[in-house]
Amino acid sequence: MAHDLYSWIKALHVIAVISWMAGMLYLPRLMVYHCAAEAGSVQSETFKVMERRLLKAIINPAMIVTWLAGLYLAYAGGWYAAGWFHAKFALILVLSGFHGALSRWVREFGEDKNTRPARFYRIANEVPTLLMVGIVILVVVKPF
Repeated sequence: MAHDLYSWIKALHVIAVISWMAGMLYLPRLMVYHCAAEAGSVQSETFKVMERRLLKAIINPAMIVTWLAGLYLAYAGGWYAAGWFHAKFALILVLSGFHGALSRWVREFGEDKNTRPARFYRIANEVPTLLMVGIVILVVVKPF
């Protein structure tokens, strides 16, 4: 019974991670295009709605489920004592910080206060990918 619950929570965790990552990869790309839209234009207002909804309806809930399910898995699986888990946890904290930055950027765009160029968001778009690669390697390979 406990193993069955663990498997279901792991499946939920993977689904939530995929959703979180999809949003974290798409949102900075929207911001790249939003930079080209004139403040107050129909296009800019459309981007504002898209960015806000993506953050509030997908990215935020997915992060919460990822964290809750992940903490359960770490506890139930006894992973909290493993070295690879400590490294993974550190990368997840950085990813969560990036999530916070995305939230701030959505707010800035929403208030027409963005001062960053599209190139900034193109580079920022790579951050979640690099973190994801590190996290997946740590989870699958468990190198230490």
